[in-house]
Amino acid sequence: MGHGIAQVSAMGGHTVTLRDIEMELVSDGIDAIRSNLREGVDRGKVTEAEMEAALDNVSGETDLSTAVSGSDVVVEAVPEDMELKKDVLGEAEDAVGADVVLATNTSSLSVTELGSALDRPGRLVGLHFFNPVHIMSLVEVVVGERTSDRTRSFATEFVESIGKTPVEIRDTPGFASSRLGVALGVEAVRMVETGVASPRDIDTAMELGYNHPMGPLELTDVVGLDVRLDILEHLRTELGERFKPPQLLKRKVRAGKLGRKSGEGFYVWEDGEAVEMSGEWGER
Repeated sequence: MGHGIAQVSAMGGHTVTLRDIEMELVSDGIDAIRSNLREGVDRGKVTEAEMEAALDNVSGETDLSTAVSGSDVVVEAVPEDMELKKDVLGEAEDAVGADVVLATNTSSLSVTELGSALDRPGRLVGLHFFNPVHIMSLVEVVVGERTSDRTRSFATEFVESIGKTPVEIRDTPGFASSRLGVALGVEAVRMVETGVASPRDIDTAMELGYNHPMGPLELTDVVGLDVRLDILEHLRTELGERFKPPQLLKRKVRAGKLGRKSGEGFYVWEDGEAVEMSGEWGER
């Protein structure tokens, strides 16, 4: 999600450095930003001038110290791995001044625990963006046990400055959105597993019956089945067996059917679009 966060920050007028471990990955991220903006222009949502201004605000870098130099805020968006995030945040803290805010884009991990690895845990806050970042308007501002009032206020103002709507959440397992979203998604997977209905019919029921813009199974494909599985395992440990992952979800992840990013999950994906249901449901 890093390139999406970089894009909306750049569109909000901020100077942004997108950092990854290889220049090819950095270039891929900038290309994705350019593609998103071009699509916005084609749809009449973004002007040519706004696109060019945003691209002018973005640069790429592989060296972390160079990337964070002069920053007001550093947002990490590495995979949902506690130790990896601690390592990256620790490296960032060593490379920036004492007043720089550090933010973690996590959907379920404890901001308080992540902050325990820092010399100044009060500077850390959770900024949980939603995918796709350039379209979704919500950002959860997750306040850890030691997050300072200054950091919290800065985070809220930053979110507003990039045109997003902040909601403040206390640091609890799954926060608000992940906990509720996963609960709906896991029940949808169980319904498919037990033959209640097809993925498309379940999704259609929620889209038309409850006015959801996207059904829970298609959303699971977009988020990533592996990401959903990791969140469920974490919430099961923290909150109990009601978050036990279904075997169907585990089988798909083991088979590499991770959703849109792998080309198949509960749906088969082509050019970013779900073209048919996967497996036996796709044959009906």
